[in-house]
Amino acid sequence: MKFDLTQIDCVDDISKEDFEKNYLKKRRPLVIKNMARNWPAYSKWSMDYMKTVVGDKMVPLYDSSKADPSKPINAAASEMKFSDYIDLIRSTPTDLRIFLFDPIKHAPKLLEDYIAPKNLMGGFLDSYPNMFFGGKGSVTFLHYDIDMAHIFHTHFNGRKHVILFENKWKDRLYQIPYATYALEDYDVENPDFEKFPALKGVKGVEAYLEHGDTLFMPTGYWHWMKYLDGSFSISLRAWDKSWSVKARSLFNLTIQRKFDDFMKGNFRFKYMDWKEKLAFKRANKALANHKPE
Repeated sequence: MKFDLTQIDCVDDISKEDFEKNYLKKRRPLVIKNMARNWPAYSKWSMDYMKTVVGDKMVPLYDSSKADPSKPINAAASEMKFSDYIDLIRSTPTDLRIFLFDPIKHAPKLLEDYIAPKNLMGGFLDSYPNMFFGGKGSVTFLHYDIDMAHIFHTHFNGRKHVILFENKWKDRLYQIPYATYALEDYDVENPDFEKFPALKGVKGVEAYLEHGDTLFMPTGYWHWMKYLDGSFSISLRAWDKSWSVKARSLFNLTIQRKFDDFMKGNFRFKYMDWKEKLAFKRANKALANHKPE
C-alpha cells in the first residue's frame, strides 16, 4: 500500500517571473537542477572537505526512535566527533543523523560556499542556514517546520528521497496536537491503511534529489526524507510575505512550544497518550468530513 503521490515539477533553470507566478504565489514545490551549479559548494563540498573544515568538533546525533515524551522535541540520542561521524556514514548504513547543524557555529568558512537565490525571491534569513547529514537508510520523521518559512533545500554527495504533503492534510496525517510532527507509528513508504484509515486517499508529491539538486519547499509543507546514500544537505530559509503565516510562526515558536514543553515536563506519558488519542480522533473526523475531489 502506498500514498497517492505524483512527481514534483523539475526544471533545469527558472526565471523569477515564472517562479513567482507558478510556484511561490501558488505555494507549489519545485526541484531546480542547476541553481547550485554556480556555488563554490557544488565542486568543493565532498565528505573529505567537510572533515577538513569542521574537524573533530562534537556534534549531537539523532536516531529513528520514537520521541520521548519526557524530553523536548529534537532531543539528541548521542554525540560523536564530526570527523568520526563522516567516516561512519561513508562506510556503513546507519540511522544516525545530524539535525539542524549550524555552520555559523561549527564552521563559518562554509558560509562562503553558497549563494542565497535572491534572484528568485526576497526575505532570506541569511544568518540562519542549517545543514543536515544522514547515513544510508536514515529517515527524517514526517513533520513541517515550526517557523513556517519557505525552504530551499540543496543536497550533496548522494541521493535523497523526499515526500511532501500540503498542510491541509495535517489532520489526516495524524498530526500530534500542540506539535509540528505526525504520529510516528506508521511507515510513510508503506502506510497501513487498515490501522490508519485516514491516510488512504491523502495526496502528496515526491522527488529523488541528487548532488546539487535544490528543492523549493513552500511554507507549511509536511516533509519526510530518506537518505539513500550517506550524504548531506543545506537549507536556506525565507519568510513568507503573509502576515498570517508570520503570526502562526510566532505562535508556534512561543506559546505552543512553551505549553507543550510544560505539559511534557509535568505529565509525560499521560500527556503523550492523550495527544495520540486526540490525533486519532481528529484524523477520523477529518476522514468522515472529507468530500471526494
